[in-house]
Amino acid sequence: MSDNFAWTKKDLLGLEYLSAGEITRILDTAASFKEVSTRDIKKVPALRGKTAVNLFYEPSTRTRVSFEVAQKRLSCDVVNMDMKASSVLKGETLADTGRNLEALKIDIFIIRHSYAGAANVLSKFVKGSVINAGDGKHEHPTQALLDIYTLREKFGKVKGLNVTIVGDIEHSRVARSNIWGLTKLGANVTLCAPPAILPKYADKFGVKVTSDIDEALKDAHAVNVLRMQFERDDLKAFPTPAQYFKTYAVTKERLKKCRPDIIVMHPGPMNRGLEISTDVADGKNSVILEQVTNGIAVRMAVLFLTSSAVRRGE
Repeated sequence: MSDNFAWTKKDLLGLEYLSAGEITRILDTAASFKEVSTRDIKKVPALRGKTAVNLFYEPSTRTRVSFEVAQKRLSCDVVNMDMKASSVLKGETLADTGRNLEALKIDIFIIRHSYAGAANVLSKFVKGSVINAGDGKHEHPTQALLDIYTLREKFGKVKGLNVTIVGDIEHSRVARSNIWGLTKLGANVTLCAPPAILPKYADKFGVKVTSDIDEALKDAHAVNVLRMQFERDDLKAFPTPAQYFKTYAVTKERLKKCRPDIIVMHPGPMNRGLEISTDVADGKNSVILEQVTNGIAVRMAVLFLTSSAVRRGE
């Protein structure tokens, strides 16, 4: 495993806080860990003796299981907490939860929370590593890292790629993390959504913004399709599901107008027949399941690097 520089960050709170070099270091480390999952014995002793706790205040399937698999492949002991049955319901603060768990000699804290900044808050009260598994509408850094890793694996680079993100961008922490990471690595990013959910923050990133999906897909090397979060449509400003599928869904007919080597990505869970058609989700351009596989290697890399900073006393 290359060691171009000593990793100094004990926490992964968001890609906003990482340099291009640090993002690349995670991707390179993930590449070295990916081979572990092909072995008969899918385990290395990199975090033997360490204990991680998975604090998921929001529901999760892929992310939680992916972290747990990554932890176990690094020989890390794992505690999965049921936050619906925890002292949080009795009024315990996040800071007190963290302090009490650290008193039990927990080394690594994985947290998913509905409030933006929750991971940042926790990191101020514990000495162990804190990894953000999604906080409100803020960031989802490991999802973006596995997306970017998949892009680099497919095209051999990130710089200069045209990447389109389509869907409910306004409410998406995945989109924010991808925008931070992709722009830092030199990709050209286009955001496409109905006007009501095009983000107001887009200008500061220098990304292209459009509500025309055919324009957005025209020169794209990759399209990352986001779930439409209709549960957030309090003002009834979204198109109806039928209107959305007709106007914005990534379908086989739309892909016929694109580059033949375009790849289709989705962070999950997918709404088939809404933002993506089944023949695209399961088609030859789809790398959705490869993203899931790559998520293990990326999370192994993040766990290993952040823990190494703690071991160095950073």
